[in-house]
Amino acid sequence: MVDGAASVFERELLLAALVGWSAMPAGGVRRLVGLAAAAGRLDELVAAPRLLSDVNPAAFLLALHGAGEQGRVWAEVLAAAGLPAAGVSVAGQGDRLRMAMSGFAAVDAEARMAGWGGGSVVEPVWSTVPSALGAPLTGHTDDVRAVAAVPLPDRRTLLASGSGDGTVRLWDPTTGEPVGAPLTGHTNTVWAVAAVPLPDGRTLLASGGFDSIRLWDPTTGEPVGAPLTGHTNRVQAVTAVPLPDGRTLLASGSHDRTVRLWDPITGEPVGAPLTGHTNRVQAVTAVPLPDGRTLLASGSQDHTVRLWDPTTGEPVGRPLTGHSSWVEAVAAVPLPDGRTLLASGSHDRTVRLWDPTTGEPVGAPLTGHTDEVQAVTAVPLPDGRTLLASGSQDHTMRLWDATTGEPVGAPLTGHASWVWAVAAVPLPDGRTLLASGSDDHTMRLWDATTGEPVGKPLTGHTDEVQAVAAVPLPDGRTDTAGLRKPRLHGPAVGPHHR
Repeated sequence: MVDGAASVFERELLLAALVGWSAMPAGGVRRLVGLAAAAGRLDELVAAPRLLSDVNPAAFLLALHGAGEQGRVWAEVLAAAGLPAAGVSVAGQGDRLRMAMSGFAAVDAEARMAGWGGGSVVEPVWSTVPSALGAPLTGHTDDVRAVAAVPLPDRRTLLASGSGDGTVRLWDPTTGEPVGAPLTGHTNTVWAVAAVPLPDGRTLLASGGFDSIRLWDPTTGEPVGAPLTGHTNRVQAVTAVPLPDGRTLLASGSHDRTVRLWDPITGEPVGAPLTGHTNRVQAVTAVPLPDGRTLLASGSQDHTVRLWDPTTGEPVGRPLTGHSSWVEAVAAVPLPDGRTLLASGSHDRTVRLWDPTTGEPVGAPLTGHTDEVQAVTAVPLPDGRTLLASGSQDHTMRLWDATTGEPVGAPLTGHASWVWAVAAVPLPDGRTLLASGSDDHTMRLWDATTGEPVGKPLTGHTDEVQAVAAVPLPDGRTDTAGLRKPRLHGPAVGPHHR
């Protein structure tokens, strides 16, 4: 009976975490508390991420009072601590609970509070709950800010993810399993990840942190060389820039308002910083043109997109204007007819398409999102078409026909919070998956052709997933990578520390 109750509790807890505690009706709260009590796991329920800041306080305390002796004790402790309460940090919740627990002989405060607050990180209970097909890839305990496909020389592709938990992770998108240990070294949020194919056949993985960039060997998980330093503020974006002469440069965009170019083999800067933006640079992407040239595009909080010649470091044409707010994302979109368009996503809730050879807009803005657009990416399909995917703070992703500008299918729903990042993940069998990273701490995989979710959650991150990338491997498979903080394995008594 207990095993059965535990299984149902785990499933319901995962669903509650995905949907959001604030959206749970009183009846749902009462049911979940009853399941937790029947399974002997009320401690774990109280530990669920964001529960104590988002759940309806009256409904939760009333349900605890009806859940036996342990439930009544927890209700009294929480009431004494003034919890649940909106806007109280995890550390603050921990401090309140320690003080409240000291007055209750029936509660072992040290055992239940071990690891809560004080700068430590507690693995969320739901991060290891088995999921059904199509459930999100979970494990991050903070926003997933960036995702990217990482093609490897052996023809595999991994998925990389970057998060507020300060780590990079690699995943196998065909199984949903992590590949190797988390890549650690950043001392703060990882804001960006990108695959960097080199002329010698190797592929490196680049990740951007507060004021530096790190390079990794995705086949071993080991760092490559020393961090690349020079930016004086957050590195918000990184991308590989293949040149006509066979070299590959690495480009980075920063909140210091500059774009920089690097030699990924030597780790040295290439030329002077590219200046011109008058506000933070949020996004960079390479734009290969039909004539063999490659341009570099950058999007900024100054509402513009700029184009650069990476071989000279000079601007190309005038800034692309039209967005009425911050430009958060840019992506090259190769079309079946040989043209390449440039897509940009903005806080003005629109996606725009541009002709990078003329600097002119292509068609009308793509509208439909009801909140800020945070990410855009091209999605090549097996039938030769190219779709454009966008992710938004409205919790959805949308697919668009890049040739016509029309939406394709209904919005992709499932994330419980903002979608920060999207990436196309080509598989050896010809399919293309779409990876998304969200503020709900999860990554999801989708079939780009049908719009249906694929696979189970990827778990392991203990903070926001800020970035993901697909990583092609030599044997033809595709894996995934992500960033995370180390976790403390102990009693699961509180939500993650943000």
